[in-house]
Amino acid sequence: MNRHILVTGGAGYIGSHICKSLARAGYVPVTLDNLCNGNPWSVRWGPMVKADIADPFTLAEMIGQYRIESVVHCAAYAYVGESMRDPGKYFENNVARSIRMLETLIENGVRQLVFSSSCAVYGIPEELPIRENVPTRPVNPYGESKLFIEKALDWYARARGLRSVSLRYFNAAGADPGGEIGEWHDPETHLIPLAISAALGEREQFEIFGTDYPTPDGTAVRDYSHVSDLADAHVLAVQRLESGGANDIFNLGAGAGHSVQDIVAAIERVCRVRVQAKVGVRRSGDPAVLYASPERARSVLGWRPVHSDLETIIRSAFDWQLQCRDDKGLRYSRD
Repeated sequence: MNRHILVTGGAGYIGSHICKSLARAGYVPVTLDNLCNGNPWSVRWGPMVKADIADPFTLAEMIGQYRIESVVHCAAYAYVGESMRDPGKYFENNVARSIRMLETLIENGVRQLVFSSSCAVYGIPEELPIRENVPTRPVNPYGESKLFIEKALDWYARARGLRSVSLRYFNAAGADPGGEIGEWHDPETHLIPLAISAALGEREQFEIFGTDYPTPDGTAVRDYSHVSDLADAHVLAVQRLESGGANDIFNLGAGAGHSVQDIVAAIERVCRVRVQAKVGVRRSGDPAVLYASPERARSVLGWRPVHSDLETIIRSAFDWQLQCRDDKGLRYSRD
C-alpha cells in the first residue's frame, strides 16, 4: 500500500507542486488546507480536508485515518509587505498555529516533518553566495516567523524526538511542465507573473522597484528556482527522514542571480512580447543581491534541479498564464 504523506497548504502554489512530486514518487499526498489562499482545483493527486492546521480534532482524525507518519508543512502567510503592516497576523498564523499543530502531531505519534522555510530568515546577507551557516537576521515579521519555527523544531527534536528538515526557498517560479497546475495568487506579488501579466495586457504596467542598486544594471538581483525542482527536494527530504536522517537545514536555490531587468528581457525574448514597465522607488529593506549556495542540498540530499534555467522558468510561467486566459473554467469559476 502506498504511504500517505500529510501536506499542509497542499492547495497552494508550492504545496500543489509538492503533492504532484510526492505522487510521482509513489506516495499519496493528503492535503490539509483552509483555502484562505489555496485553490481547490490544484488538489489532484490525493484527498483534501478543508480545515485549519490548529484544529486538533480534524488533524488527529486525519493522522489516524491515513496512518500519517510524515508531514510536509507549507501552510503559512507569505507576503513580506503585509507582514510589515500586520505582524500580529503572521505571528498568530505562522507561529502560534504551527506550534499547536506540532503539539497535535507529536501527541498522535508523528515524528517526521519537512518544513517550508524561506531565505527571508537571512535578512541582509553579509556574504554571497548565502550558505546555511551564515547569521540569520530577519528584517521583516515574515522572515522572523519562519526562523522561529526553525528554532522551535530544534527544541522539539531535543525534547520530544521530532525529526525535521527545513528547506529555505529563495524564489520559487515557473509552473508545472505538464500544464496541470501553476501560480495563481490574489493579489499577485511575484515578479515573473506580474511582468507576464503586464505583457499580456492584464495590467497597465509592470513596476520596477528601484534602478539605483549597486548591480550591473541598477535593479535588484534574485535567485530563481523552478517550482517543480523545489517540489522534488521535498520528496528527497521526506525520504531522508524515513531512512533515519538527522535534523538538517538546506538552501533551495539555483546558485546564481538574475536582475529584474534580466527577467524582463528574458520574457520579451522567450515569449516575443513587450513588457510595459515603469520605474518606482526602492522598497524598504530590499537587499541589492540575494542568491544561494545550494551545494549542501545537492551533496547531502542529492538534489539535481532540471527545470531551473531561466528560459524554462519563463516559458512554463508564460504557457500557464496563457492557459488561464483561455480556460475560463479554471480562471473564473473554480473558486
